[in-house]
Amino acid sequence: MGYKIKEIRTQKKMTQTELAAKSGVSRSIIAQLESGRRTRTTTSTLIKLAAALETTVDTIFFENRV
Repeated sequence: MGYKIKEIRTQKKMTQTELAAKSGVSRSIIAQLESGRRTRTTTSTLIKLAAALETTVDTIFFENRV
């Protein structure tokens, strides 16, 4: 899941700080998810990140790497 968040974020030319501001999720949580240090998160966090990235939770959680 974390690699997909990073992949979508970088495709949108967005920094972790920008994603944090847009989503309301702390930059440290985003960094931990992207690096794999955090492998679990709440549904609420996933929904916020998906909305900020203009995608769906399904895309972040279930789709294969591009």
